Amino acid sequence: MALLGVCLAIAAAGPATAPVFVPSERFTLAWTHSIEKVRWEEDYAVVPGAPPTLKALSARIRGSAAGMEPPADAVLRNGWYEYTPTTWSPDGLRLTRSAYTADYDWCTAAGCVPLGSLLPSDGDITLLTPCVQTAAPLR
Repeated sequence: MALLGVCLAIAAAGPATAPVFVPSERFTLAWTHSIEKVRWEEDYAVVPGAPPTLKALSARIRGSAAGMEPPADAVLRNGWYEYTPTTWSPDGLRLTRSAYTADYDWCTAAGCVPLGSLLPSDGDITLLTPCVQTAAPLR
C-alpha cells in the first residue's frame, strides 16, 4: 500500500540523510512575516502520479504591507486577501527557516503545529517535496 505525503529534509544534510515522511494529501503552510507581522497562508495538495507533484490551491494574506502586497486579482474577505496562485512548484518548496523568526505552521484538518515538531530546523533551508511511502505488507 502506498501513502501520499511530503518528505521534509534539511538541505545542508545531503542525500545521505533520510528525509522525514509526513502522510498528508492536503496541508496549509502558514507564517507571519518577521518585520511586517502579516500572516500568510498557502494551501497545497499532493497530486498522485509518477512521480507525485505539489499543487498550490489557494492563498490568503491577512492585510497588506510593504513587499507583501496581494495580487491584483485577490478578493478581500473578513480581513484576508484571498487568491488562487498562478505559479507553483510541482517539484517542491525551499523553505527558509531562521532561528531569529517564528517557524512555519504546518496545518491539516487535525489542526496546526510548528513545522519544527515534524523536522527541527538547522536555521537554513528545509526542502519540502511531494513523495510516496510504500507501507510494508501486514503479516
